[in-house]
Amino acid sequence: MKREQSTGATLTPELIVTTALRLADAEGDPNKITIRRIAAELGVGPMSLYTYFRNKDTILDGMADHALGRMKFEESPDAGPAAAIRSLASALLSTMQEHPSIARLFAARQTDSQGALHGSMEIPLRRLVDAGIPGPLAVKCYGFLITFAIGFSSYQAPRPWGLSEAGAEAQEMRRQRQHLYAGLPKTEFPLVVELAEEIVDIPSARLFNYGVEALIASVLQELQHAESRN
Repeated sequence: MKREQSTGATLTPELIVTTALRLADAEGDPNKITIRRIAAELGVGPMSLYTYFRNKDTILDGMADHALGRMKFEESPDAGPAAAIRSLASALLSTMQEHPSIARLFAARQTDSQGALHGSMEIPLRRLVDAGIPGPLAVKCYGFLITFAIGFSSYQAPRPWGLSEAGAEAQEMRRQRQHLYAGLPKTEFPLVVELAEEIVDIPSARLFNYGVEALIASVLQELQHAESRN
């Protein structure tokens, strides 16, 4: 079903969802967008959106469908358990970084949308299982990775110096933050002062990868124990 916007473009569910996602990412919070605001951005009346979506919740589900259904995996499951875990971790974090509103969606609400569940749960679990990780252990890996990615991306968002592609402004923020930690009263903050350089690195990819590698080490050890018992 399609309908013409006042601007002459074709109004479709995909256009509504991508517009809502763009607005929510700009705000950093999907709860701040409204049907009226999305419609205004599209140049149509609010009632036009109800032709495609029952309410705002179904638009939020559509946003999750759109973002998670387009996750990019770096490795194929054939590369083995460790590579599959790294690939899923990278895909989840990249999605959360590209669309910060998606992290907020997962943290604030749950969805019954089959599209969102397929993209966010079925596909990741299938990749882990196909890589040789038994189903129950794959669920544990998935649970760790998605909650870790949500939490890490939410922590990193207001600390842009942690991004690998951070520009000069973000790097200056990092320098100032490290200076703040190092300049605290040493009698009250001896460890923070001593470890200022390491602490400022918490929102970086190195910290995220450290957590992922710790998971991989645990999973490989569990797989080895299971193999030795058989």
